[in-house]
Amino acid sequence: MSLRDAARNLTPEFLLEWNRRRKKRARNKALNDMSESGQSISQKKLETDFINAGLKKGDHVLVHSSLSKIGHLTDGPKTFVDALFSVIGEEGTLLMPTSPNAIFQYDYIQKNKEFNVLNTPSKTGKITEYFRALPGVKRSWHPTEPVSAKGALADYFISEHFGQLTPYNEKSPFRKISEKGGKILYVGVTLSNAGTSLHTLEDAVDFKFPVYADEIFEVIVIGDDGKKYPVKTKVHNPVYSKKRKCDELIPLFMKEGAMTKVKIGEAETLVCDAAKFFSVMKENYIKHGVTMYTPAGS
Repeated sequence: MSLRDAARNLTPEFLLEWNRRRKKRARNKALNDMSESGQSISQKKLETDFINAGLKKGDHVLVHSSLSKIGHLTDGPKTFVDALFSVIGEEGTLLMPTSPNAIFQYDYIQKNKEFNVLNTPSKTGKITEYFRALPGVKRSWHPTEPVSAKGALADYFISEHFGQLTPYNEKSPFRKISEKGGKILYVGVTLSNAGTSLHTLEDAVDFKFPVYADEIFEVIVIGDDGKKYPVKTKVHNPVYSKKRKCDELIPLFMKEGAMTKVKIGEAETLVCDAAKFFSVMKENYIKHGVTMYTPAGS
């Protein structure tokens, strides 16, 4: 466990919340200062950054993001999304996780027995909620880890997510992005707060830790056709969720050539080759027991 994670675990929740609010106020002030001084970031600037990050026409890209970390954008989330579509073109596909859950899955599912594909908002950032609501964007029907997509292969990525007992298996967008040679972007976020794709390993092998809770939950999914569908899903065991050391895997991904670091706007960004990202996880698990819970192996 990193010193930062250890310190966080020892700090009372009210102090952590106070610090989060303090940092948010400071960041909002910095963004306002950028806007007032005419230093807003344009779509053209982001397009250049995405191209320099290796994106091109026809790419299929799964994007995690933090709007505030990017800097003040001329038209907010629209600037970011339009820049991505301009770079990947109609031949590409843009995907974003649009989970309705900002807490542990186990805690969320206790109180939320219905998921509305069209109307339940995303809790994974302002950019994802903007994208989810755009005309032509389709959202997968998984109740805890839905993904929204638009582009050439949108149907391919999301169509089989419905009814899966776990959200990260071979039918999921998180796994399919690797099969299509896509990319994963972490814009202003890291694996520790947006490491969803790390879970694809857990569903791909006989995983050695009980990362899923024993109980299977029944949920109602209200599809985009307005009909109600009962489904069953597993959720993560919060005991193991607290043991994750996701960012400690970053050096491994960098060393193996599965990840590079760039800047998008003002945001530190991780760019991943999705296929290599998955293969590095699987190979190092099989050979050395490397996981997000045991990043040094076992």
